[in-house]
Amino acid sequence: MNTKLFFVFHLSFLVFTYAQINPNQIEIIRDSYGVPHIYAPTDAEVAYGLAWAQAEDDFQTIQTAYLAGNALLSKKLGLKGASADFLTQFIGAKNTVNRLYNTLSPAFLRILKGYCLGLNAYAEHHPKEVILKELFPLGPKELLAYTQLQLFISNGADQLVSAIVNNELPVYTPQIENDTKGSNLIAISRSLSGSEDTFLAINTHQPLEGPMSWLEAHLVSEEGTNIIGATFPGAPCLFTGANENLGWTHTVNYPDKADVYALELDAKNKNVYYVDGKAYKLQKHKAKVFVKVLGIPVPVKKKYYTSIYGPTLKNRSGTFSVRTPSTTNINAVEQWWRMNKASSFSEFYAILKMNALPGYNIGYADRNDTIFYISNGKIPKRNEKYDWTKVVPGNTMATLWDTYYNTEDLPQVVSPKAGFVYNANHSPFKSTASDENPKAEDFSKTMNYETYDNNRSTRLLALLEAQDTINFNSFKTIKYDHQLPTPLRYNFMDINVLFDMNPRDYPDVADILEPIQQWDRQADADSFGAGSYAILYYQLNAFYNQLDTDRVFSSDLIAQALRKAKDYMMTYFGTTKIKLGEFQQLVRGDKVLPIFGLPDVVTAMRGDPYKNGRIRITHGESYIGLVRFTPEKTYFESVLSYGNSRRPESPHYNDQMELYANFKTKPMSFDKAEVLKSAVSIYHPK
Repeated sequence: MNTKLFFVFHLSFLVFTYAQINPNQIEIIRDSYGVPHIYAPTDAEVAYGLAWAQAEDDFQTIQTAYLAGNALLSKKLGLKGASADFLTQFIGAKNTVNRLYNTLSPAFLRILKGYCLGLNAYAEHHPKEVILKELFPLGPKELLAYTQLQLFISNGADQLVSAIVNNELPVYTPQIENDTKGSNLIAISRSLSGSEDTFLAINTHQPLEGPMSWLEAHLVSEEGTNIIGATFPGAPCLFTGANENLGWTHTVNYPDKADVYALELDAKNKNVYYVDGKAYKLQKHKAKVFVKVLGIPVPVKKKYYTSIYGPTLKNRSGTFSVRTPSTTNINAVEQWWRMNKASSFSEFYAILKMNALPGYNIGYADRNDTIFYISNGKIPKRNEKYDWTKVVPGNTMATLWDTYYNTEDLPQVVSPKAGFVYNANHSPFKSTASDENPKAEDFSKTMNYETYDNNRSTRLLALLEAQDTINFNSFKTIKYDHQLPTPLRYNFMDINVLFDMNPRDYPDVADILEPIQQWDRQADADSFGAGSYAILYYQLNAFYNQLDTDRVFSSDLIAQALRKAKDYMMTYFGTTKIKLGEFQQLVRGDKVLPIFGLPDVVTAMRGDPYKNGRIRITHGESYIGLVRFTPEKTYFESVLSYGNSRRPESPHYNDQMELYANFKTKPMSFDKAEVLKSAVSIYHPK
């Protein structure tokens, strides 16, 4: 049987097996911005429609993600894909999925199967778009293997693997997360809105392209689903959004979610290690990756091991194992799917008790005026005698954790009297008014929660506490704030000396120092001060390795950075008077827009070199959802940085850029009659 006939036969068999999937009952309505509103009798059919719609918008990214999660990316890309292929084999993603597959509920398995059928059907009908035929037909286990890889990376465990490979252990300690990337969450209750309204701001700061960028959708079934929000390409449900009763969003949090162990090897047999004096044998494995020689994929094998602590590698310094909770369950996406369908806070909180998400802060609001924040995660209960921020001994059962804190044991705030909760990737112990915050001393030091503020958190708290009431317009003004605080509060460096330097002492750079010092700290696209500051900011990176442990820049280092910034300005612009929007731009296809924002303002922006000295924004404000709950109705408005399609030929490739650049949103509706008013196309996924 040839490949195509096998594919068609296999797909037909699957459709027969899961007969609840009837594409003729699935309706996809594309609105004027190309957002898919998917209607079907069952949740499984909605998942099928979501897969089809995502494939229409970004089939290439979906395939690339699944290739990485199933150790096939290097077969297509060669060496560029080898690290991802190695990592998914190193963590035993497929073995974990096979071992725990029966822990998934039958209801969720129907979702996975429906979603995979949708992708397979799209691949069958669009064979020229298939990157690697070997990937198809996809099944739930292939989807879950990719999820395991992503969650391992989101726990920061890949950094430990990299440190082992690069011989940075045992002296390696995880670097503090700088605040150039991240997200914001804000929820406001009626006591602060001064009305019957409750607000939620979904304000993610993700990459604007790639597998961790957002696609928007509206999912509706006759089984109780009606949710608007966003998800990543290749995911079978929404990861952030709101239904008619409640909504939630995430920011990244940084408790200790991954550990590294130094094993004690036998002096003569390096594949034997000792734990409490008992000998154990390292289990040897070989990962297969591909490099391309004359365009032909050639397999290469790389050794790795497993110990009782987890996947293990050797380097010049010793033998090290990595352990992280994300490898202990495969239910994370099921938890998200159940969050999609929750109808009350008690139901939502019960779903959080699945404890399947390895991390992420959660901000929540609902139409009953409950607001909620939790620094969520699957956090191990560790032995208090060890310093878990460093490499720990891998020769004692005392360090081998296998239990976790319950959801109720994590830092959280429910409906504070202050009327607000917020997070900007900073300390969970600063999540509302000071007298209602969780207290750091109530939590084990082994959890290693963040205790710092940053510019965004400092600014948000000041804005939230500045007003007796915050109506929806004021709420939007806070969300779209783009001013740095005074003094600056970067959590990874202190450059406040910049504003104390006397320009007369530095005459060669006074022409850029003075505009920065006189600047109102607003990151407006047409601001000259913001332009000078942005160019200086990107030059500071070259001086980080000269900082002491206190991370404070001296005036001498700042002066050197200013000179470097001035040289940059003159080289690329021929002047020191440069607007922020001349330096940084939002670019997709042939559309180029000057853009607001800086790293670590509330409307955060971060870019990479583009051309002619400009930078192109790659991270920052991405999917934005603003939700207003009233007792009678839920209102939703949103915007994406580019558009809902990744296909350059699509009218929705970059059709939201002007909205985004002008701090505007588009209305979304849970009501099908309203959706139909803006419908551009209505079809079935055939």
